[in-house]
Amino acid sequence: MSRFFRALVIVVLVGSCGGGYNTPPHNLDDACAILKQRPQFIKAFKATKRKWDIPVNVQMAILYQESKFDADARTPYRYVLGVLPMGRQSSAYGYAQALDATWEQYKQETGRRGAKRDDIRDATDFMGWYMNITRSKNGIALDDARRQYLAYHEGHTGYARGSYKKKPWLMRVSGEVEDRAEMYRFQIEKCARIR
Repeated sequence: MSRFFRALVIVVLVGSCGGGYNTPPHNLDDACAILKQRPQFIKAFKATKRKWDIPVNVQMAILYQESKFDADARTPYRYVLGVLPMGRQSSAYGYAQALDATWEQYKQETGRRGAKRDDIRDATDFMGWYMNITRSKNGIALDDARRQYLAYHEGHTGYARGSYKKKPWLMRVSGEVEDRAEMYRFQIEKCARIR
């Protein structure tokens, strides 16, 4: 076996043994399992709870809906004639599915110039920042997962206009976010690692 081939095999093997922390956790329906598998998540969630007062279960429910806890989540491609890719549906990326312009605004307003959308700490901090603006602009309580999600999805102005009312599918999804937040809250109460 040549040296080049051996080196290539070693690089591939080492690369495949990476931490895998950018991949989603295995059991997304169990808050304790998620936090056990990804201990860095609870640190991020607690930091956001301390700084922005967003309940952990609400953070988790919205992250589930936005990215299924996938650091590299992106919107699907748009196609012309069903075959020609014309770019992604939006610039949303990362755990929190933040749009480019909103992410830039977050970095500028918070002074977190090096923040990355595929870093769980930055993503949850972004959510805390955004949801606090939602509370100020739209009067939505920080523990109201359903309405916070509607404003997160539609934007502050869209929510204020009631754009979500014309989207039955979004109303259904926001109910699912609320249900998941409640499920996670119940699980977290029984999860000793989180207290």
